[in-house]
Amino acid sequence: MATITLRGATIHTNGELPKVGTPAPAFTLTRGDLGDVSLADYKGKKKLLNIVPSLDTGVCAASARKFNEAAKALGDQVVVLVVSADLPFAQSRFCTGEQLENVIGLSMMRDKNFAKDYGVLIQDGPLAGICARAVVVLDRDDKVIYTQLVPEIGEEPDYDQAIAAVH
Repeated sequence: MATITLRGATIHTNGELPKVGTPAPAFTLTRGDLGDVSLADYKGKKKLLNIVPSLDTGVCAASARKFNEAAKALGDQVVVLVVSADLPFAQSRFCTGEQLENVIGLSMMRDKNFAKDYGVLIQDGPLAGICARAVVVLDRDDKVIYTQLVPEIGEEPDYDQAIAAVH
C-alpha cells in the first residue's frame, strides 16, 4: 500500500507500482471504439503509460496534452497510453476535441485489474475506486524501466524524467 495525498489529505493505493527491472503486469483495457486491447498488442514497442484519475480534470488533461506533444518526437517505436477510469466515449471526445493524435486513451470500464495489478487503485477518500496519478515506462520487452507515483494527486508528473526513460 502506498500513501499519497489529495489536497493534502492522506489517501492510500492498493499496493505499489511494479518494480523497475520486473516484467510489467499484463492488462486488457478498452479503446474508444469499445474494442479490447492488451499489453501484447504493443509488443516490440516502448510504452509510456500515463495513468490518470480522469481526463475530466485540469491536471489529467494537461498531462495528456504534454505527453501528446512529447510523443511527436518519440517516433513510431514508442506508444503513449493514457489510462483512466473514464468511459471510452469520454476519452475519445476529449482526445478529439483537444486534437490529441499521438496518445491512445484506454479505459478500465470493463476491468479494474489494471489498477490493482499496477498498485494504483485508490482505496479510500473521495476518489476511491479510480487510479492514482502515475507514470510507468516499459521497454520493448515489457520490462519496467521507470515509474513515478505522483505524491499529490493535484500535481503533474515529472515529464522530463518519464520522457528521458523512453529514449
